[in-house]
Amino acid sequence: MSTLELRAARVRYGPLEALHGVRLAAPAPGLTVLLGRNGSGRTTVLRALAGTVPLSAGAVVWDGTDVTRVSAHERARRGLCFVPDRQAVFGSLTVRENLALARPDGAFAPALDAYPELGPLLGRGAGTLSGGEQRMLALSRALLARAGVVLVDEPTQGMSPPVAARTYGLLRGLDACVVVAEQRLPPGLRAPGGPAATVVYALRRGEVVFAGEPGELPEEGPAATPPVTG
Repeated sequence: MSTLELRAARVRYGPLEALHGVRLAAPAPGLTVLLGRNGSGRTTVLRALAGTVPLSAGAVVWDGTDVTRVSAHERARRGLCFVPDRQAVFGSLTVRENLALARPDGAFAPALDAYPELGPLLGRGAGTLSGGEQRMLALSRALLARAGVVLVDEPTQGMSPPVAARTYGLLRGLDACVVVAEQRLPPGLRAPGGPAATVVYALRRGEVVFAGEPGELPEEGPAATPPVTG
């Protein structure tokens, strides 16, 4: 299975350092949740794993191999799917055409089973969909791609609570290394979710301040969590 690690990762945006030696390991199969407020570095961690921002120091390790210098395009070719929080679908294409980018053979059943709401929208332009519908479409493409690594920034943005809960059920059920970024721990993740591991990392100002299982995270969230040591 495809495991991902960041080892003492540092990322700079001009003169500002966004990540300060972040270390984390995402199991496979399993769900890793990156928690943090805006500016905490959670999105930058996803981008570093995907290869869309370079590290200024440290390493990205995939299945024991250092891929720090491997391009985002090559990581995608090797089986990594990155769903950003914005512009995750091709708005000028229809829903069907977006799905066909992941499955040219038209075998869309897994996506439409996961999100039957998309069935009546197959002929619609993706740019005309609501925010929640666009997230469903973006995640459907990830499902169809059968990627070994799936990275998603705010997967349930714009979704109703029932659809959001269904989405996390889908993500936890993937036979893949799944890493998501959220501001708060999604409801239901504190309970055991089956054989796949669920790991939480809370970030604050570019540093990991908590690492553990969902049930170990204080109810108040990462803001109340003391920095990890060692």
